[in-house]
Amino acid sequence: MSRRTPRLPSWLPVDPYIMALIGTVVLAALLPASGTAADVAGGASTGAVAFLFFLYGARLSTAEAVEGLKHWRLHLTVLACTFVAFPLLGLASRGLVPYVLTPQLQSGLLFLCLVPSTIQSSIAFTSIARGNVPAAICAGSFSSIAGIFVTPLLAAALLGNNGGGFSADALLKIGVQLLLPFLAGQLLRRWIGGFLTRHKKILGLVDRGSILLVVYTAFSEGMVAGIWHQVTPARLGALLAVEAVLLAAMLALSWYGAKRLGFGREDRIAIQFAGSKKSLASGLPMASVLFGAQASLAVLPLMLFHQMQLMVCAVIAKRRARDPLEDASGSTASPETAPVG
Repeated sequence: MSRRTPRLPSWLPVDPYIMALIGTVVLAALLPASGTAADVAGGASTGAVAFLFFLYGARLSTAEAVEGLKHWRLHLTVLACTFVAFPLLGLASRGLVPYVLTPQLQSGLLFLCLVPSTIQSSIAFTSIARGNVPAAICAGSFSSIAGIFVTPLLAAALLGNNGGGFSADALLKIGVQLLLPFLAGQLLRRWIGGFLTRHKKILGLVDRGSILLVVYTAFSEGMVAGIWHQVTPARLGALLAVEAVLLAAMLALSWYGAKRLGFGREDRIAIQFAGSKKSLASGLPMASVLFGAQASLAVLPLMLFHQMQLMVCAVIAKRRARDPLEDASGSTASPETAPVG
């Protein structure tokens, strides 16, 4: 029996969720929360972030994570791409200030380079390209788990005061809003795991709605503070160009670097898609905690990069699906003649 794999349209349209995010930004620009409304939105946003990370912890299967450690070389390669190569490129972008990027946009670009990889889209693209799907699942999961701990620490070390001023109080907020809910979810998974599985679709909507609330709160604070006057169309165009170069560099590094390390085709596909992308779902809540009133500019590069990576990786996945397959002896067969099952 042949396997059915997810398919993307030949021309990937704008992600509907990105459109919802853009609509939320427009709403915040036209009707920003201020005064008491801002206090209410801020409190709701804080609760939403904690709930998101509680769900992340409750959904993680510890047994699956331990099983996935068997492919440790692949996971270390993805983690190196995510938390070493990306941050180094982000640091190099400081040379673009102030001629290409403003300091605030460069800080947002650097933050983008610190967040973990995606899970869902990495799996989908790896499946379409006929790569190692179990490896993509584990690699994306490990990256997300590591990001809960590594991203705040890297942000504190590399962003300094540009991240809103890191202090003992800020680190305490990170622990209370991110780490404690995640650990609580892990502890309660035994009792609530079945419920989460049965209500997966509804909780998915809750996830996305919570992130929209975080975006609205962050951009409202930015509007009230007047920081959006610092962004011009020319600066946005420059930011897009820089992000295109960043994405191209990481796609090339993850693919050819994995080949140099001796990985086979299926593993290289998983490494490329998991190692070249960044998670909007993880990055947005973290930014709201780490940046405070500066979060709106900090997440702008991440939002743009997210849409760009989806469109580019859709094309690459379709191209990889037409590549010859490799068997255990190293010979190749075309996708049309290769056995499926």
